Amino acid sequence: MTPGPPPARVHELARVQDRTTFLYLEHAVVHRDGNALTARDERGTVHIPAASLAALLLGPGTSVSHQAMVLMAECASTVVWVGERGVRYYAHGRTLARGTRLLEAQARKVSHRGERLAVARAMYAMRFPDEDVAALTMQQLRGREGARVRRTYREHAERTGVRWIRRDYRPDDFDASDPINQALSAAHSALYGLVHAVVVALGCSPGLGFVHTGHDRSFVYDIADLYKAETSIPVAFDVVADQAIDIGSATRRAMRDTMFGQRVIERCVSDVRALLDSDDVADDDGLGADVVALWDGDRGVVVGGHNYEDPDW
Repeated sequence: MTPGPPPARVHELARVQDRTTFLYLEHAVVHRDGNALTARDERGTVHIPAASLAALLLGPGTSVSHQAMVLMAECASTVVWVGERGVRYYAHGRTLARGTRLLEAQARKVSHRGERLAVARAMYAMRFPDEDVAALTMQQLRGREGARVRRTYREHAERTGVRWIRRDYRPDDFDASDPINQALSAAHSALYGLVHAVVVALGCSPGLGFVHTGHDRSFVYDIADLYKAETSIPVAFDVVADQAIDIGSATRRAMRDTMFGQRVIERCVSDVRALLDSDDVADDDGLGADVVALWDGDRGVVVGGHNYEDPDW
C-alpha cells in the first residue's frame, strides 16, 4: 500500500479551464510533500499545489523524484520537459481525459476533406470576426493571415518604439537572435506549452492539425495561433521596450500574467470544444468515464468486460 493520502478521484480534480497556467523550473530538485510538490534550490524550498497546475515545465538542471511524478499523474497535471529558457520541447506527461469522444471527433473531422476545411475556416473566422471567410480558399486564408500578422508586428513596433525588421531566429541558438526575436521565441514557447497542456488534458491529439500538418504538435500550433496577436506578440514587444536584463525570464513571467488575465485556458477549452463540435461531446468530455467499450460495425458501441461467446448475451 502506498503511504500518504489517497489520490483524488477524477471528478474531484480541478477542471483544466480552472487551473493555473504553467510553472517553469530549472536547476532545482522537485519532490513531493503530501499532496504538494516541492522545488528546492540554493535559495530554499517552495511548495507548489499540484492539483491546480495545468502544466509544469521542467528545464535544464531539474531532477524530479518518482513520488513527484506519481503526484502529478494522480492530479492529471501535464509535465513538459523543455530546453533552456523553456524554448525547446522534449516530452510531456499524461492526459486529464478518460473518454475519447473529443479525440474521435477530431480524427473524424481531420480525415474528411470537407469537414477539415470547415474547421480550418472556423479557425480563421475567429481571427477575422468581422469578415465572411466562408467562401475563401485555404490559399486566400493563408494570405490574409500573413498580412494580419505583418500588420500586428508593425503596429506593436510603432506602439513600443522597438525596432522591427522580420521574424528571424535560430531554434538551436536562442542568443543568436536580436532581443525582439528572443522575446517572441520565449513568448510563443510559453503559449505553446499552455495550449499543449490544454489539448492533451482534453484528450485530443496534438498532432492532428487542421491548418498545420505533418508535425507532432500541429493542432497545438493551430490553436495557439488564435491567441498570438493578443498575447505573445504584444508581450514580447513590451518586454523588449522595458529593456529587461533576462529576456527569457521576463517574457515568461509576463506571459503567465497575460494568459491569466485574458483567461486563455478557459478560452482555449471553449474554442477546442466549439471547433470539434461540442454538440457531440458531453460537458465533461468523458473525464470521469473510466470505461472501455468495444466497437461494433452494426451497433456502433457495445459494452466491454463481457464474454460474447455466451449465447444469452
